[in-house]
Amino acid sequence: MDFQTFINCISKVNDFPLPGKRGHAIMAPYSIRRLYLSNEEVFHHENDSEYYHNARKASVLLCFYEHKDELYLTLIKRTTYDGPHSGQISFPGGKPVSLDSSLWDTAKREFKEELGVDLSSASPLLTLSRVYIPPSNFLVTPFVAVVKKKPFFHLDSREVALKIDISLYELIHLKIKQCPILEGNHKGVVVPCYVYEGHMIWGATAMVLSEFILFLKERTII
Repeated sequence: MDFQTFINCISKVNDFPLPGKRGHAIMAPYSIRRLYLSNEEVFHHENDSEYYHNARKASVLLCFYEHKDELYLTLIKRTTYDGPHSGQISFPGGKPVSLDSSLWDTAKREFKEELGVDLSSASPLLTLSRVYIPPSNFLVTPFVAVVKKKPFFHLDSREVALKIDISLYELIHLKIKQCPILEGNHKGVVVPCYVYEGHMIWGATAMVLSEFILFLKERTII
């Protein structure tokens, strides 16, 4: 899919409902998936910010760039630290600070801090459905943006161990697998995941990707 086709697809989002929790449930760890599928209030609740009234807000950015007539998405591998998301594959993002006027500003600021890319002039093409992350009690808003050419990345080694670029074609054709978690408090637990270049993508990141991939597939343009 080229740059303009992607833009056209996303620009028509108001004509189609997002998959929402229907997309999230596909890649949710089994305990959360059972909750989605068995609890009508959770599955269909429209105002997550009220339902998860004690959750902390955060945002992440799915930033695509064009390179050699193909679009690529940037993911990161978190560094090892004493926390629930240590070493995981994720999107750049985090929680707001006092200088942020919106969660979109938070996503752009975090992207710059973690990857050294200034997206201050960018606008979000799409806001995906929010995802609740129980281990860290965050309610995360994912934004989608696209830039015309490949940025120059400068990684913050304190937060980012590795940058991972995946083409949109490869992203759309990722296969769902069942793999054991390799580290952390849930080590050994088998969860649905994507595997890309040996990296296991699971949890909230996989849930967000699942909704986005389903959204594109339901537009019947791939």
